[in-house]
Amino acid sequence: MVKNGSSVYLALVHYPVYNKSNEVIASAVTNLDIHDIARCAKTYGISKYYIVTPLEEQAVLVKKIIRHWTDGYGAKYNSDRQRALELVDVKDDIAALVEDIEKKTAKKPKIIVTAAKKYAKSISYLDLKEVISSRGDDYLLLFGTGWGLEKSIISSADYILEPVIGRTDYNHLSVRSAVAIILDRLFSK
Repeated sequence: MVKNGSSVYLALVHYPVYNKSNEVIASAVTNLDIHDIARCAKTYGISKYYIVTPLEEQAVLVKKIIRHWTDGYGAKYNSDRQRALELVDVKDDIAALVEDIEKKTAKKPKIIVTAAKKYAKSISYLDLKEVISSRGDDYLLLFGTGWGLEKSIISSADYILEPVIGRTDYNHLSVRSAVAIILDRLFSK
């Protein structure tokens, strides 16, 4: 929770995203993304971390991994990981997770999307940090897998966050790295 009472939610979107041929696909969930992003989310005070996949087998796998670390042997073995993975939930689409947030908060969250390229209406980290800390809204931060979020998701967002830019023209971070950098830029002390 942000100081002003706002809550921030995070979603790792596996559909609709693009592949390298610019086709809309459902990408595969990776075990590292579940764990590492949950740990980042817990560190930076994210209210809930959603994994969005319409693929039933992938959703079952994610739930099995979560159960292992929250209720199974993993919970006894590593309570730090248990606390982080308690934040994780699986939804089959973005609409379902927005509905879940609305049920909890009685209001629709402002949608923030991330992308590897800059858009005309991109917002800077400093400006977005100010928006989040000064308004009483709730926010949903969407991260795409594969080659990024499908264009209708980006165009319908309330905010498009500027990309993470390094010192070279290479720009293909893992989503885990991008999440860590972005959460630190927006929510570090």
